[in-house]
Amino acid sequence: MTEIVFYHLTELRLEQALPDLLEKCLARDWNVVVQTGTEERRDTLDDHLWTYKENSFLPHACEESVTGDPSDQPIWLTSLTENPNNAAVRFIVAGAVAPDLSSYTRGIYMFDGHDEEAVMEARDRWKIEKAAGHDLAYWQQDDGRWVKKA
Repeated sequence: MTEIVFYHLTELRLEQALPDLLEKCLARDWNVVVQTGTEERRDTLDDHLWTYKENSFLPHACEESVTGDPSDQPIWLTSLTENPNNAAVRFIVAGAVAPDLSSYTRGIYMFDGHDEEAVMEARDRWKIEKAAGHDLAYWQQDDGRWVKKA
């Protein structure tokens, strides 16, 4: 079964929290797909991942910027349900609607705890993923750290 992880953003914004989690995935040699709810949100993340650190960037591409074979990209940003880089991990962020996650090693939902609609959607997804038989975990920000709550 796929491990499904929920990250409840209560202190940091997505742009602050996502790069660290992406770095951890790349350290495990996992290709990643980050799915956003809109192309505009995808483009914002695309720009951000090139500049989030002064001395570093995260190698990635999207439909608009890819040169060569998408399967060569360690991180793929999309607003679609595709998996062109054979990702082991799929991040569902910024209002994206998750595809079937059963082919992934890990599915990750990141949601804004200050957005009541996002919180309600995450609760609904928890129920759906639990009913599908996936292993679930829930992490919440606390004093700048992730704390496992379930």
